[in-house]
Amino acid sequence: MVPPRLTLVSDNTREKKEAAANEETAGLREEAPHPVQSEPEDATAHLSHAAKREKLRRLEAMLFAASEPLDAKALTRGLEAGDDVNALLLELQADYRDRGVNLVRVAGRWQFRTAEDLAFLLERQQKEDRKLSKAALETMAIIAYHQPVTRAEIEDIRGVSTSPGTLDVLMETGWIRPRGRRRAPGRPLTYGTTEDFLVHFGLDSIKDLPGLSDLKAQGLLDANLPPGFTVPSPTDVAALMPDELPLTDEGEEDEQEELALDSDEPFEDDDVTEAPKPSGGGPEAG
Repeated sequence: MVPPRLTLVSDNTREKKEAAANEETAGLREEAPHPVQSEPEDATAHLSHAAKREKLRRLEAMLFAASEPLDAKALTRGLEAGDDVNALLLELQADYRDRGVNLVRVAGRWQFRTAEDLAFLLERQQKEDRKLSKAALETMAIIAYHQPVTRAEIEDIRGVSTSPGTLDVLMETGWIRPRGRRRAPGRPLTYGTTEDFLVHFGLDSIKDLPGLSDLKAQGLLDANLPPGFTVPSPTDVAALMPDELPLTDEGEEDEQEELALDSDEPFEDDDVTEAPKPSGGGPEAG
């Protein structure tokens, strides 16, 4: 007689408990909150809501009444010592982000302006005293991107002569100014942009002018540009460049002295007179 075969059945109770414990641990890991990244410290957090609103109201009133952009230093007059005017301005700018007027920064200063998407509502109320000619617009663009630049350099870039009246018109608008004189024969005037130029076009600095890709995207450049065509990186340094002289007469006199010292011609002094020679009628030496 063959004895019955026994089948061993493993007791997986321990395995079930371990699996359940692993699932519970995984659930706890999923539910555990992620570490919160520290946010930048709010410079106005120590102020109460009422105090902060009062300071924002003061800034709002000063900016609204101003006829020109105001810098942070001018706005501190309406605040208390120790107030972070820049933090308050950023908060006020955020408050006006979705309104009909926005707080914008132009030429390093602050000003309320109509929202860009609502500008069409005011087109009929704007006055256009003078329409700039194509030559004036081209000259203005060359000065903005190539400053400091002389009239001869403008003509070289444009390929045609530039009328003095074109520069006079741009100076009347207040968009350009004489910077100095080039250290070259004739000492021609050098021209650059002004703060009024930045304010009119809504630029914080001259470096915000559109680059090559931006000009192409807006259709302002021909699609068939010559090889190697580039747009210069504009700069607006208030100080004179090494190849510039000041507009004052003193600078011109200093330059004349430098040229005289560097000259190979012998130096002549008008104050030195030659001693008179003895006349022929004097006594002869014996």
